[in-house]
Amino acid sequence: MTETGTGAAAGPTPRTPRASAAASAPSLSELEARATAHRDRPAYGHDALITCDRLVRVFAADGIEVQALQGLDLLVREGELMALVGASGSGKSTLMNILAGLDEPTAGAAHVAGRNLLAMTAKERLGYRRDVVGFVWQQTARNLLPYLTAAQNVALPMQLNGGRAQKRKEKAERALALLELLEVADCRDRRPHQMSGGQQQRVAIGVALANDPAVLLADEPTGELDSHTGEQIFAAFRTANEQLGTTIVIVTHDQAVASEVRRTVAIRDGRTSTEVLRRTEVDASTGEESLISREYAMLDRAGRLQLPAEYTAALEMRDRVALELEHDHIGVWPDNTGRPGPRPTDQRPMDARPTDPRPTDPPTRA
Repeated sequence: MTETGTGAAAGPTPRTPRASAAASAPSLSELEARATAHRDRPAYGHDALITCDRLVRVFAADGIEVQALQGLDLLVREGELMALVGASGSGKSTLMNILAGLDEPTAGAAHVAGRNLLAMTAKERLGYRRDVVGFVWQQTARNLLPYLTAAQNVALPMQLNGGRAQKRKEKAERALALLELLEVADCRDRRPHQMSGGQQQRVAIGVALANDPAVLLADEPTGELDSHTGEQIFAAFRTANEQLGTTIVIVTHDQAVASEVRRTVAIRDGRTSTEVLRRTEVDASTGEESLISREYAMLDRAGRLQLPAEYTAALEMRDRVALELEHDHIGVWPDNTGRPGPRPTDQRPMDARPTDPRPTDPPTRA
């Protein structure tokens, strides 16, 4: 491969000097055209239900600051069922609390269903939590009132929503319909202590769906359940997504849950780092279905991406890398300046091309 040296650092071969800066300088009309095109571009996240733009959250205690979110970008489209994964302390629970209206970001922008989460008053935030988002906690006992039955728990959010002229009979009918949808109608007259953990969580999903929210958020909903019960809970989320059209975002450590959704976003060090997209393909000759997964590195609005640790360790990348822009990819090389031994003259870029590219997909290398 011929190296052209157009990257930010010196590549494996020297750069060719430019003939003249003046010769390549854009004209005034070109600059005006660029400015007009930039101004007319749609705003970031204009077509998304959830938009996080360079979101920052800083916690301070005893003079010590901890940056939980460090310029996080995230878009979630209406109707998605997606998972957020990450190690403890990565920032995923902080993000969920912000999206739920339970916390406020330090900087950046966050919009959910047209609401600006940084500009809401206390009264607007209360209405947002009641009407726009539903939330399911990890602790089963935290989701339900112990002295109410399942049907009463589901009906309670509708009773507290004074803005809707809904009769008591209609509320009871909707509560029963949600319990039937989630396959816990037989628990309608039971109190939480009379139900299993899985039944409690499915009733909790009904409570979160009671006021027909645009978004349902769930923080480790299967964390206290066995694997079989966890599968039942995820089936309930899928039912709500497919039959009610509710957008659902699940924070989970459960790889079985994360692998069941079409999109999984990983958060590392307060930023989105990787994204896995899954799709189903049908073999034209046999009719058999197969699940195809592709993992991408996330490129944020500032042009930053996080290279996988196993990639950088394999090539001993640290401190800085050399870049080369080609017509269909960007080459990334470790910097060998100042290291003992001869410098390679024929280094190849780290290849992140998926193992199952489709003919219509452009080749991607990072």
